[in-house]
Amino acid sequence: MEYQDTVHLLRECDAGTKMGTSSIDEVLEMVQKTPLRDVLTESREHHEKLGNEIQDLLNDYCTEEKEPNIMAKSMSWLKTNMKLTMDASDQTIADLITDGCDMGAKSLYKYLNQYPDANEKSRNICKRLITIEEKLRDDLREFL
Repeated sequence: MEYQDTVHLLRECDAGTKMGTSSIDEVLEMVQKTPLRDVLTESREHHEKLGNEIQDLLNDYCTEEKEPNIMAKSMSWLKTNMKLTMDASDQTIADLITDGCDMGAKSLYKYLNQYPDANEKSRNICKRLITIEEKLRDDLREFL
């Protein structure tokens, strides 16, 4: 059971890092002010670095990485593009990413509970990703 829970948790975290990176990439070129761009760029780098670490672990377990859910990714893209078409301000971008952080952290907490037998290393990685999401959310408050 530990092996299965560990692999499932790592795969969900992998999808989470990809979703976070993709969401930031979608809006980054539209950011108008440098401080917001710096916050997003730094978080993107944290997501990418942790994603690479997760992929190495998945390779160690001889399992494939996981892409974000296509429906979730499509809905995110649609919401982002609709809101930015109406108001492409930094405030809107911060609002969109904040919502994504909240959804990401909520999902990750759910997976921590869903896979209780995952090994400590994978649980710590999940907690690190939650910390990255929550820090970004908190850092974006000044731009709302």
